Amino acid sequence: MSSTVAPSGLVDPARDAAAPASVVQVYDTTLRDGAQQEGMNLSVADKLAIAALLDELGVGYIEGGWPGAIPKDTEFFARAAKELDLTHARLAAFGSTCKAGSRPEDDPQVQALVDSEAPVVTLVAKSDIRHVERALRTDGAENLRMVDATVRYLVGLGREVVLDAEHFFDGYRYDAGYALEVVRTAFDAGAATVVLCDTNGGMLPEWVTQAVREVRAVTSGRLGMHAHNDSGCAVANTLAAVAAGAGHIQGTVNGYGERTGNADLLTCVANLELKLGRQVLDGEGLRDASRVSHAISEITNITPYGRQPYVGASAFAHKAGLHASAIRVDPDLYQHIDPLAVGNDMRMLVSEMAGRASVELKGRELGFDLAGQAELLGRVTERIKDAEAQGYTYDAADASFELLLREEIDGAAPHYFDVESWRAFVEHRPGAAGPTDAEATVKLRTGRGRMVSTGEGNGPVNALDDALRRALVGTYPEIEDFALTDYKVRILDSQQGTDAIIRVLIEHSDGAQSWSTVGVGTNIIEASWEALTGAIVWGLLHHGVEPR
Repeated sequence: MSSTVAPSGLVDPARDAAAPASVVQVYDTTLRDGAQQEGMNLSVADKLAIAALLDELGVGYIEGGWPGAIPKDTEFFARAAKELDLTHARLAAFGSTCKAGSRPEDDPQVQALVDSEAPVVTLVAKSDIRHVERALRTDGAENLRMVDATVRYLVGLGREVVLDAEHFFDGYRYDAGYALEVVRTAFDAGAATVVLCDTNGGMLPEWVTQAVREVRAVTSGRLGMHAHNDSGCAVANTLAAVAAGAGHIQGTVNGYGERTGNADLLTCVANLELKLGRQVLDGEGLRDASRVSHAISEITNITPYGRQPYVGASAFAHKAGLHASAIRVDPDLYQHIDPLAVGNDMRMLVSEMAGRASVELKGRELGFDLAGQAELLGRVTERIKDAEAQGYTYDAADASFELLLREEIDGAAPHYFDVESWRAFVEHRPGAAGPTDAEATVKLRTGRGRMVSTGEGNGPVNALDDALRRALVGTYPEIEDFALTDYKVRILDSQQGTDAIIRVLIEHSDGAQSWSTVGVGTNIIEASWEALTGAIVWGLLHHGVEPR
């Protein structure tokens, strides 16, 4: 750390003397800043569950929200004091400095921060003189008094105080002297950390580097970085700040946040630990990163982003045949890290781009040893290419690929029933209340004989699914555990209009595992039927059911 003494007295050589230079504090703000994302609405129970997951990850701080300003957040802190047993993290309450012309001990909002019982209080303060004058409608001197008085008051009560210098980078580029004076005032009042905020998210790494270095040169206090992603540089800006001397980073899991989101904390942490060798999380929490990411996605009800760095389902998915050939020799040749380091795994995708190496590796992933079986690998590869030319895709349909593979290995597909016929239709009566009626009939044979079943549903595919299950459940009661969990339709060759080829991807689950199948046809019902029957066959096969 620099020991340069600035005229304003920013230096405190004793501060952070015990902290190793490689340590970077991780401060998660998913529960407050992340929750501002459009469409996200977290209950108190949701926030408590997410906080527990963040603690398992090993972050140092969890910002729980704004008590006093938001009733739900006030309740969160009240319940957290009784229900959360944090092992790694300290809980932080977020709020603002006292209002202009008031004392912190008389400010209800500041008192709500005290009443939250959070050991850490994060104060947001204006550091851009334009915001001071236009938003707060006060002057620079009064804003500094508000910062000084509020920080001293909370430190005097034994709280660790983090000051978020809002709009710091924009303010620094406009009036560096005033922005630095806010930093100095906070440190002199006892703030443990001053966080430099790119509130509008418009900075670039080079600009961040310059500003943080200049601030670092005149203070030894712990500096932090809070980046928004409006320029697409939130993670890069965070890493730039750390390289320039910041020892504290803020972000959200999965990059949640308003507008384009905040810095993705998981990506930042993985880069710092795996690429730069910095101590970040307590324990080995990084190995839980994928699990925590997906668990929080379930709680927020926001579909995980498959291409998310490190933890996305596609982060280590390989499709090109050239890649597969190299990976078969050494997986590290086409992977920047070992996926297990973040709790993820490598996946091989089979497609028209696949070569024999891709098929061999995918087969190994599914439990088949195809090494040395050149003829078989050649047949499977050609069949995949022919199928994809017709509109099939096996990237997201492992169950369909396995059935295809088994058919080539055994000479026939797994056989549980023979379909005689099926049909589905809808009936619409103009002026009738309620949804359109849909009905389907399935005729098939099992070892128990000929089955004829009729099903109803809120559409022809739902009715067909119902009829198929009714026809089979007497012979195979195991299918009662199978539930259709996702259904996607893609129109191929859309220039053909209503005459286009349709591709359907269907996902099923039995509560313990999920599997996906694909179907292609000239209409949505035909394609759906293929995917539905394939899913039933795969499910029975993997439940160890013999044909009856």
